[in-house]
This record gives sequence, C-alpha cells and structure tokens, in this order.
Amino acid sequence: MINTREKEPIKWAIHPVYARLLCAELVRRGFTHEDILQGSTLEWQPLHESNRFLSLHSMRRLIAHALALTQCPWLGLEVGFKTQASAHGPLGAAMIASQNLPQAVLLLQRYSALRQSLATLHVVEGQAFTIELQEWADLAEAREFLLGQLVAGLVQLFTTLTGQDLQPAIAIEWPFPKPDWADNYLRVAHLNTFGHANLRVTFSPALVASPSLAADPENLEHLLRECDLQLRRLQGGELSQRVRARLAKAQGLMPTLEVVAQAEHVSKRTLMRHLASEGHTYQGLLDEVRFERACWLLKQSDLSVEAVANQLGYEDASNFGRTFKRWSGLTPSAFKQQINSLYC
Repeated sequence: MINTREKEPIKWAIHPVYARLLCAELVRRGFTHEDILQGSTLEWQPLHESNRFLSLHSMRRLIAHALALTQCPWLGLEVGFKTQASAHGPLGAAMIASQNLPQAVLLLQRYSALRQSLATLHVVEGQAFTIELQEWADLAEAREFLLGQLVAGLVQLFTTLTGQDLQPAIAIEWPFPKPDWADNYLRVAHLNTFGHANLRVTFSPALVASPSLAADPENLEHLLRECDLQLRRLQGGELSQRVRARLAKAQGLMPTLEVVAQAEHVSKRTLMRHLASEGHTYQGLLDEVRFERACWLLKQSDLSVEAVANQLGYEDASNFGRTFKRWSGLTPSAFKQQINSLYC
C-alpha cells in the first residue's frame, strides 16, 4: 500500500462537475449565481460549460463560501445524496454496468484520475471487504465536505447498482473528530466512528455478494474503452496541467518562466499566451503550487517556518510570511498553531 506521507502529488485538481453539483444545491436553496461565486475568480458560464479541471484552491474557496452561506456544516452529504451516477461520466456508467460491487470498486480505483487527483482508493487486505481513501492533498477546511460528498455519492451509486439499502450494510471510519451534527451521518451508514487516520468503508458480505442489477458486459467493454481514451487524453494534459506538474515536482528553487518555456520547446511569449487561453498565468500556477505545498508542509511536518520557506525556494522567510498571509489571511506561524490546536 502506498504511504501518502512519503511523497507529494504532482497536482491537485477536481472535475468541475462536483463544483456544479454544489452550485446546483445552493441554487435550490435560493442563492443567486452572484451570491454563490462572490469572492471567487470563477465565472458561472465557463464553470458550467468547460470540463477543464478546477484547482483544489478554487474548489476549497467555493466550498468555504458555500458553508458560510448555508450554515450547514454537513452540506457535503446533502450534495452527495443528490448526485446521480451520470455525474461521474463514463466511469459512473461503467460501475453501474459492472458485475458486482467489488468490480465497481476496482474500476473506481483504476479510473479515479478521470474525476480528481486529490486522493487514491485502495482495497484493504483482510477478511472483510474494506476500501480506504488515502489523501494526497491537504483538503483543510473542505475535508469534511469533500469526503461527505464522496461517500454519500458512492452510497447513491452502490444503491443503484445493488438495489439494496446500504445504511445497515456498511460501516464507515471518518478521519476527523466527531462533529456535533454526527446524527446526519446516520443517513449514510448506521455505524459511523470518527477520529481515524484515513477514511474507510467496510461492506457486509451479503452486499459484496450481490450481483449488479444492471450488469451489461457488452456495454461495459464499450465504456471501459471510453474511460481508457479519456485517461490517455488526461495524462497528456493541457499546458497548464503540465506546467503545474513541473512546478510541483521541483524541489527548493522553483523553475523560472524561461526554464519552463524551454522545457515545453516554446518561447516565453508563446507559453504565456497559451496559458492565458486556458485561463491561467505562470505566476498564478506558481502561487497555487507554493500555497498547497506550504499548507501541506506546515500541517504534516515538524519543519520550522524558516525551513518551509527554504523548501519552497524563498531566501527570505519574512517574504514567505507576507506572501502566505496574502494567500490565506494568516501568518505561517498562526496557521501552524491553528492546525495544531485542531488536532491536539
């Protein structure tokens, strides 16, 4: 099994459909488009028309604002329960057409990169059929929302697949402290425990043995070809994804615009123009990667603020401190103290 603490992901992104599902829930609650995107760099029409992945930073800001608007800390569950299998594209359709729940889980494990690059799913070895989610990225204040949305959405999908009531047939280990609104989690599973290292879902033997109601081997073969095609396209990546990956792989001093342009075999001006056509700038991608890595290091390591600044390529820790405060509204020290207070 992969140890997610030994290396960092090359990028942190999520398919925009999951932002659209959140927006749809907010519209149902009476909020306007302007209310929903206030304080965000997102625009309503491009968000709902493009399938370009959203950065984790953008998704987290959208979620934080949605939680503030609704004052509903279990909002992720609400969105997940309204998620249809079709929202997951050909992957969701392939899972429904699979022979049984274990095969559907293996497809989710194989093709999860089609929908997100924030975490990986594994089947845990043992007598019971258990799946575990290992997080690559620091989900921060969006963690409960995203995990709730994921699990509630999977419950909906697996209910469609098996035709059975999943609540009494699964047990869930949640990787955050038990919230005051824990009763809402009974809608997902009758047995929920909190404060674990990773998200785990264990399925009853009877549920595992149940055949899929919509098993369709011929259609499944067609859908898997489509999944493979989309995965190949995604791995090729847009320019902004490739640049973000280069920046995320860098250690210490980040590559300059000139260095990245040379690696892409284009001029600086051409690189900037193509990034702009995808809605990005080099500095924006650089800030995004540095911010995500800074949060990860401050939360997951014992490094001092000065050491974190050095790892991010800052010669002056005070400059890093000012920049981090501009990103997050907190100094690195205050951020680290806040995280420590939450997990002590």
